[in-house]
Amino acid sequence: MGKYIELNKDNFDATVASGVSLVDFWAPWCGPCRMIAPVIEELAEDYEGKANICKVNTDENQEIAVKFGIRSIPTILFFKDGEIVDQMVGAAGKNVFAQKLDALLS
Repeated sequence: MGKYIELNKDNFDATVASGVSLVDFWAPWCGPCRMIAPVIEELAEDYEGKANICKVNTDENQEIAVKFGIRSIPTILFFKDGEIVDQMVGAAGKNVFAQKLDALLS
């Protein structure tokens, strides 16, 4: 069973350095963040072994949020080999995230 990766300052760079990564910037008090949480968990299962599905709690990792200029949450960044290649702000359906991941993996 796949599980998303919780990122912090110790593992962020190494995790997104190679391959495709989806990084969800969220906070426990954020309604839309809680709304897409099950979607992120499903994606972690669907893309296990193909892409890194990650979450960053912005309350606990403010330095990462500042580094990437995160101003509103949820913000989802898509990385390919350590570079940001796409970004979404706000909640979206699973199919939207899956399409972006599939495009990066092809």
